[in-house]
Amino acid sequence: MSQFWSQLVHTLTPYVPGEQPKGDKLIKLNTNESPYPPSPSVQAAISAQLAADKLRLYPDPNADLLKSALAKTHQLSEQQVFVGNGSDEVLAHTFLALLKQDQAILFPDITYSFYPVYCGLYEIDYETVPLDNDFSINPDDYQQPNGGIIFPNPNAPTGRLLTLEAIETILKYNPNSVVIVDEAYIDFGGVSASGLINQYPNLLVVQTFSKSRALAGLRVGYALGHTDLIEALERVKNSFNSYPLDQLAIVGAVAALEDNDYFESCCQKIIKTRQTLTEFLQQQGFEVLPSAANFVFVRHPDYDAARLAKQLREQAIIVRHFNKPPIDQFLRITIGTDAQNTRLCDVIASLTVCRT
Repeated sequence: MSQFWSQLVHTLTPYVPGEQPKGDKLIKLNTNESPYPPSPSVQAAISAQLAADKLRLYPDPNADLLKSALAKTHQLSEQQVFVGNGSDEVLAHTFLALLKQDQAILFPDITYSFYPVYCGLYEIDYETVPLDNDFSINPDDYQQPNGGIIFPNPNAPTGRLLTLEAIETILKYNPNSVVIVDEAYIDFGGVSASGLINQYPNLLVVQTFSKSRALAGLRVGYALGHTDLIEALERVKNSFNSYPLDQLAIVGAVAALEDNDYFESCCQKIIKTRQTLTEFLQQQGFEVLPSAANFVFVRHPDYDAARLAKQLREQAIIVRHFNKPPIDQFLRITIGTDAQNTRLCDVIASLTVCRT
């Protein structure tokens, strides 16, 4: 049916998400989901919504209940909050609303692989900025003309964190460009840049409920920024879909925000398990990049990454292998429960892998 495609479709190279296996016998450490369930208050809120016979009605198109809760959490006004169907949709609207400029936009050469996909979809010119030799982002590399800047913090798939001081440096270098900080993993070891929003009108911070709030299945994301930036996102959203969040997603996300003790407890457990896994892998001879995310990015000088991923799969453990230079010898391993972590360590210790 390709003769009926629009010309743009022929040029697209879609994003490839991590595998979602159909069975439940695998230890799934490939897509950075939380190993723990959402707060019990989330299920209670959703059950109450179902009992109230609300699903026959459209949801609030503005999701004011959620915006109010997010504004309170981040100490901002509701007019500084935008919500969408997962952070991927929020990012998609951001590319169209803020990054479709005359000049090329900038993002790291090793980063979230959806960024070039959005550029292809919206026909946005971009240039990639090489990471340093230690796979870190160098703020000085972003002191060049551009139509906007976007990067994850911590970066993905490396897990490396930029300090707030480094982010401020990028903002100061680029007062006339929007700077978007994609904070999908910020709760596992970093400090959100949302505290800088009132100082820098060109800063947009994007976050998600999929990782630290354990709500990947509800699809809730949001952006924080100056009211002018948020208005641009609202214009795009309301030209695309006025109801991106359903009733259950709204009340579930609010409930997750309100149970801060549970949220903090889960984050701390993941951080502790990450440290345990890091120490084990280093003892086994792996290089482990410093991670502030809910995953580690690792390689071994003597082991082939693709072969190791295959052997782990044969032992019912899935990890993510990126088959492209210069990271084709790295594996990204999501932090699981302590039990899953123990199993992973036992398998790695027992494997005889193919030497490169």
